[in-house]
Amino acid sequence: MWEGLGEGELEIHLEKISLSVNQTLRLGKRIAGNLSGGEIILLSGQLGAGKTVLAKGIAQGLGINKNDVVSPTFILLRVYPGKHLLQHFDFYRIKTPQDILVLGYQEYLYSDAVTLIEWPERLKFLLPREFLKIKLSFKAKNQRYINFTAKGARYKKLLEKIHEPRTF
Repeated sequence: MWEGLGEGELEIHLEKISLSVNQTLRLGKRIAGNLSGGEIILLSGQLGAGKTVLAKGIAQGLGINKNDVVSPTFILLRVYPGKHLLQHFDFYRIKTPQDILVLGYQEYLYSDAVTLIEWPERLKFLLPREFLKIKLSFKAKNQRYINFTAKGARYKKLLEKIHEPRTF
């Protein structure tokens, strides 16, 4: 579904269903295969919805051992070298956007690295203008609804590359 946001801005929405952890990992690898560096990907969803599983798939697609990728909940950021540097934020424990400001997060967001942010809703008014948002929600025990929102032309193109009629 296409929505106009203003002059030159587009937002596109897409939904997929993952039937297993392995499909979610493969989706992450597919996403990574279309990244060129500098992307901002927001991972949203309840605890246990699969955000870190998807992050592991993206990492694997960037040549990073998926077993090295863990949720950075207690340290806020983990950085992994790979085809592109991967910066993995987790803002679960952040209480206010002001707590994020002191981190100097803008230097990370606007770099050549791929940036993954879990719990992006904590950013509020600090949310970047353009991004790919992926929201995971429970469908069944190992099944997840995966909703994509691409905000901005760069991310619309990325989502078009990721999306194919075949299963992932």
